[in-house]
Amino acid sequence: MSEATVPIDVRLLNLTTSVLVSVAVLVGIAAMLWWAIHNPAFSIRGVTVLGDVAHNSAVSLRNVVVPQLKGNFFTLDLDAAKRAFETAPWVRRAVVQREFPNRLKVTLQEHEPVAHWGGQLTQMVNKQGEVFEASGEGAEYDALPVLIGPEGQASTLLATYGRLAPHVAPMQLQLKELELLPRGSWRAELNNGAEIALGRGTEEELEARLDLLSKTAPQIAARHQRAAKDIVLADMRYPGAYALKLRGVTTVGDDVKLAPKPAARAAPRPATRSAPASNRRN
Repeated sequence: MSEATVPIDVRLLNLTTSVLVSVAVLVGIAAMLWWAIHNPAFSIRGVTVLGDVAHNSAVSLRNVVVPQLKGNFFTLDLDAAKRAFETAPWVRRAVVQREFPNRLKVTLQEHEPVAHWGGQLTQMVNKQGEVFEASGEGAEYDALPVLIGPEGQASTLLATYGRLAPHVAPMQLQLKELELLPRGSWRAELNNGAEIALGRGTEEELEARLDLLSKTAPQIAARHQRAAKDIVLADMRYPGAYALKLRGVTTVGDDVKLAPKPAARAAPRPATRSAPASNRRN
């Protein structure tokens, strides 16, 4: 029987039935969603913590982070949960996943500190050159260098430190502190307390200045019955030379200047023939 031959009242009845069935299905889905949202069985009851947990435990995270989470298994905003976990001390990155019916699985990546930042004990720099808030107190962090510089320059200081540190090793000393001053000059401090004024320049120029210091300062110190560990101050801002101050040496100004190498001696000029006596001025 074609649709044209079906009585109009039958078609209306079929349409009404389809609409009622659709409405019933939608109402059923809505009821199930309401039940799921409000059923306490789906409230977040536990957190499984994986990954780096040297500075955070499941207990501490549950106490600090879980109270900030809003919603249950179905309605929890995973991005908001991720941000909440990343506010915990030492946490660099968090991956949050649901575990049916009422748990979360969190995988943490912690910061790996490689330096202190700003000379304070409240900020550190990780190996990616990022500054993060953390207490740097403790014997395990005492050996870390200190980086000081303008905001946003931590990665630059870390990279420069990595290039300069090996150049003081020949003096049996370590680069303890590196500072980038507001006007672009560099200042360093060694583990014996010596201050090194490096001045401005490219990384290659700074490396060359430290190489000059490492190769010649021990020789200068030896002339005064001292060693490299007795260096108090080295000013590397002189062109091709530097000023050195040694502990306990009372030379004039306690400064010694040394050029990297003497300039090559000019070749002697050929002797000029003297003029005849008749051509000389009286």
